[in-house]
Amino acid sequence: MEKTWRWFGPNDPITLDMLRQIGVEGIVTALHHIPNGEVWSEEEVVKMRDYIEDHGLRWSVVESLPVSESIKYAGPDRDELIEKYKVSLANLGKAGVKTVCYNFMPVLDWARTDLEYPNPDGTSNLYFNQAEFAYFDIYILKREGAEADYDADTLKRVEELKASMTPEGEKRLVENIIVKTQGFVNGNISEADLDPVAKFRELLDLYKGIDAKQLRENMAYFLNAIMPVCREYDINMCVHPDDPPRPILGLPRIVTCDADIEAFLNAVPDPHNGLTFCAGSLSAGAQNDVTKLAEKYADRTHFVHARICNVLPGGDFKESTHLDPRLVSVVRTFEKRRPGVPMRVDHAPLMLGDEKMGYNAGYSFHGRMLALGMVGGIMATVATEKD
Repeated sequence: MEKTWRWFGPNDPITLDMLRQIGVEGIVTALHHIPNGEVWSEEEVVKMRDYIEDHGLRWSVVESLPVSESIKYAGPDRDELIEKYKVSLANLGKAGVKTVCYNFMPVLDWARTDLEYPNPDGTSNLYFNQAEFAYFDIYILKREGAEADYDADTLKRVEELKASMTPEGEKRLVENIIVKTQGFVNGNISEADLDPVAKFRELLDLYKGIDAKQLRENMAYFLNAIMPVCREYDINMCVHPDDPPRPILGLPRIVTCDADIEAFLNAVPDPHNGLTFCAGSLSAGAQNDVTKLAEKYADRTHFVHARICNVLPGGDFKESTHLDPRLVSVVRTFEKRRPGVPMRVDHAPLMLGDEKMGYNAGYSFHGRMLALGMVGGIMATVATEKD
């Protein structure tokens, strides 16, 4: 696999020169300065490509060319936005950028409740606490009917949490769930929003009446519309699994498991319609065996996120070590089945002062550097194995 790294552009405190020194081969980035839904001009695409190549690297993957909410819920401007998307794709293809990671998750890109969950060794990881998330849903967001989406054990934990919750604790949940994990990825919420909860409620309202069946149809509509451009420029679209892989906040989620993956691949059987195999997102669902999924979908995987999660009692989960045996198996599968496919190590611990640097949530330098070394070691070992 090609060793890549998610980089957030020239303002990222992690520089391309630093990345060359630690063995990175390809860059995963986006034109973050262009508003969601606007065209990525050929000039801007070439400027970014050349900037990366001038530093001895290549622009391997776009993550992401955002799919506007109106495309997802089929708003009145859906076709206009899809046409703009097609122009951006064509401009990427002309510049030789051939892999585009995107997601079709309504409103919320990914969710965690704790961005610095302490580990015994002094590092920290991302963490999802089901009771804290439910508290946010029921008592902060105050979503109608939210209680019905949680089991009795979770609701009991929520009431226990309510007894000790403070205004500072509520502010932390808002920041962790809908601000700090979203704003840096062309998300719907930014740190500049004065009332992120109110804005978030407005976004949720856009999906009233949209169930999983309708969302699948909207995704197929989008993919069928862009496939001619993908074929013309040999661009591989690779959807990111839902994170976490379960319905949340009353929103449908349609890339959560084996059946979901099979459904969207079959709905648009063009080989340019593929998967970002995020072992971390998939392993956050107890229903998923990532080893088997990697074997089944290797041929339709165009991009790999190498991380893993441990599912804990009560619906909680946390990021795990990159030497987890499940991730070793996943890496082995793609090394043997998909040589050359871009791979990035994705989320990693905060360590050695990372927590003081203001990095985007999940995207530390030292933690990811350690993870890249771990995965690189797995790759080197697999290369010595006999079939």
